[in-house]
Amino acid sequence: MMDSLEDQARRYATQAHAETGQRRKYTDEPYIVHPAAVVELVRSITSDENLLAAAWLHDTVEDTATTLNDINTHFGPRVAELVEMLTDSAQPTAKNRAARKLAHFQHTANAAPEAQTIKLADIIDNTRSIVRFDPHFARIYLVEKKVQIELLKQGDAQLWQQASTIIEAGIAQLGEPPYSVPESWFVKQAAKYGGLS
Repeated sequence: MMDSLEDQARRYATQAHAETGQRRKYTDEPYIVHPAAVVELVRSITSDENLLAAAWLHDTVEDTATTLNDINTHFGPRVAELVEMLTDSAQPTAKNRAARKLAHFQHTANAAPEAQTIKLADIIDNTRSIVRFDPHFARIYLVEKKVQIELLKQGDAQLWQQASTIIEAGIAQLGEPPYSVPESWFVKQAAKYGGLS
């Protein structure tokens, strides 16, 4: 019996991330634990094999030697299209982090609802532990994600709500001791992304 599209994507992504020696930033776990978590979030709202395959593969073009052409060859045009919508395109002209992030936010804002759904799952998993492992960077990250999810309203409503809740909880946590980041700091940080409509 032939493996499902999802099983093929799982094996492909596992091998591609392992070949680069990629690990999770804070836990040093094999990187594939992140796509696996994203897949489970997507699976909670759909059984669409193309979406599940794209969720496994969502970081391969960005982080490994894999190309969009490879994805198209192995998994077909629909999966390749979704992965392309989720891939952060290089921004050589961007002057700073805020400008780079704005360009990426616009890219995902223009993505299909299915790709936005995968992106929401990606944000949820990445946000789960950021306050605990890196509270200093979490201040910037959470503001960026709050801005970004406002552009992902075509994605699944359940995952959008989950992403919003986890981001707001992180911001609230950073406002409490021992972090005690003032609300004015978050407002000022968000203003850097004011070019977003």
